[in-house]
Amino acid sequence: MTTAAAVPRTAQEFKGNDKLLTGIVLGVLTFWMFAGTVGTIARAMLADINGGQIDQVANPNVTLDQMNLAVSITALFSGLFIVFAGGLADRIGRVRVTQAGNVFAIVGSALVILARGGVALPLLLAGRAIQGLAAACIMPATMALVKAYWDGAGRQRAVSMWSIGSWGGAGVAALFGGFVASTFNWRVIFYASIVISVVAIALVWGTPESKAEGGTHQRFDVPGLIIFMIAVLALMILLIFGRQLGWTRPLTLGLAAVAVVGLVVFVLYERRQENPFIDFALFRNVTFTGATISNFVLNATIGMLIVSQQMLQIARPELFDPWKAGLLTLGYAVTIIAFIRVGERLLRAFGPRKPMVWGATIVAVSCALLTPTNILVGPYTVLAVIAYSLFGLGLAFYATPSTDAALSNLPEAQAGSGAGIYKMASSLGGAIGAALSLAIFTAFLGGGVTIVGELLHTQGLQANAAVRQAGLVAFMFNVILALIAIISVLATIPKGRKYHD
Repeated sequence: MTTAAAVPRTAQEFKGNDKLLTGIVLGVLTFWMFAGTVGTIARAMLADINGGQIDQVANPNVTLDQMNLAVSITALFSGLFIVFAGGLADRIGRVRVTQAGNVFAIVGSALVILARGGVALPLLLAGRAIQGLAAACIMPATMALVKAYWDGAGRQRAVSMWSIGSWGGAGVAALFGGFVASTFNWRVIFYASIVISVVAIALVWGTPESKAEGGTHQRFDVPGLIIFMIAVLALMILLIFGRQLGWTRPLTLGLAAVAVVGLVVFVLYERRQENPFIDFALFRNVTFTGATISNFVLNATIGMLIVSQQMLQIARPELFDPWKAGLLTLGYAVTIIAFIRVGERLLRAFGPRKPMVWGATIVAVSCALLTPTNILVGPYTVLAVIAYSLFGLGLAFYATPSTDAALSNLPEAQAGSGAGIYKMASSLGGAIGAALSLAIFTAFLGGGVTIVGELLHTQGLQANAAVRQAGLVAFMFNVILALIAIISVLATIPKGRKYHD
């Protein structure tokens, strides 16, 4: 009979191995590589769900705005629940929460696969939300397992493999999703995701449980999470459906009121809690604040990637199916994987400020390269390949220095809370940025406002001028986001290498 004391001894003696590491990386891939494909294949999904059509469907099962919500809601739910799931993993066990995340990934993918007919919308949104919940469980729990079960050079290798699973998975998502959607059917992506999750469960199975050592567990701030979730969901619905509902309609104004009042109530409530969902005291640290803001804003530029993929498929469908559009992002996948460790070396050589500015500047340039949508498709394709490659390079330069600036400058006792907030900023930035970019793109598709064609000479086909115009405005918005990230870094991150308190 196994005693209660035997379990901790087994966990203390356990050393991480390649079987567990492979299971961890596969779990991470279920979000970044599989769930992350939807931005590229959204048009294919929409056409299939609506019986082969996207536009001029009398009673669509899913509208374009609803699909935009489905694209964004996964990152939103990941951001909303990542702090809660990380704390839960420390309390009940990182292996349990990792396995729960893999189960959520299976359920979410299955619901997306089943999205058909009259029940397509609820199944699609529920599936995408559960995929986000899966990511919220898997990411902090697996990183905690890496910290618990690997040491020294082995831990550095494990962290690198984890990073390749996340950054690499994100890099190849558009390419992989486009290939599968064009060659087979988009649902095959989520069948594959289920298989990968099952394999991940099998590989992690049997790993000794790991929990936070010592101390008393404080009750999680569930009311704070609920207030925050209501406010952010109201904001997301407002951004995506505001134009469709009418900006002056009572429902739209009510959503705006819920978002604003909810966020104000959330801040006031959190300041009075002993163990708040978001500890605003952390933001007294200017370096942490600047790194977190720039992290939020720079992650929001992922909307550029999503909009550009959709714009190419709408403007020239005979030239760009999901596979051919995704193929243009190959440089993004290569540069973000190849240069992620370069960002680490730049941090050691220059401190965090310079590589963070360089990375954000490169992202701004990549967004700017996509703005001349009035030119012919051949030259624009070349610009797109360069832009995607630079986008990956900029994020690779920025990632490690930003994380180090945010967390290394905090006292040890606040490192866990700071990491949760910083990671939440990444996911929420991606969700809100994607929603804003898609909302701008959709609005200008049929807004009746002409920019391309009056201010700029439109070359080639004129029938797709509105689509090209919509892309231009969305890309300009993302340039502004990258500039805000640069300003945030310059205003808050100290110069030089010595930035720790």
